[in-house]
Amino acid sequence: MTDQKTPPAPQVWPSLRADDARTLIRFLVEAFGFEERVTYGEGERVDHCEMAWPPGGGIMLGSTRDPAGDPFALPPGTFGAYVVTDEIDKLFERARAAGAEVVKEPFETDYGSRDFAVRDPEGNLWAFGTYRGAPR
Repeated sequence: MTDQKTPPAPQVWPSLRADDARTLIRFLVEAFGFEERVTYGEGERVDHCEMAWPPGGGIMLGSTRDPAGDPFALPPGTFGAYVVTDEIDKLFERARAAGAEVVKEPFETDYGSRDFAVRDPEGNLWAFGTYRGAPR
């Protein structure tokens, strides 16, 4: 149970794989501001990492594995996500300074959002914007 000030734990966890998961984790922290919550694995291998998006939500990631026994055997670089933020221009500059590949600089959408898109070192597409979705 959570109180009014504590956001509920995420109930949907987008997941991705990385050839160099430790580097990707550092990049996601530095470039976008994700928070590393827990990471399991030895050496360079990451068996499981949970990363929180401070306003709410999160992702999971891990190192690439033998696809035969891995139900999440997504090839690195095939992940894409849209992440909500109110700090578009500030976050765009942070991402660019950290080495994100710019796909689309900040722009206004025809539905009232301000967005930008970049790729991480693994090639995954990250879109950030102010659009919070349709009201429930």
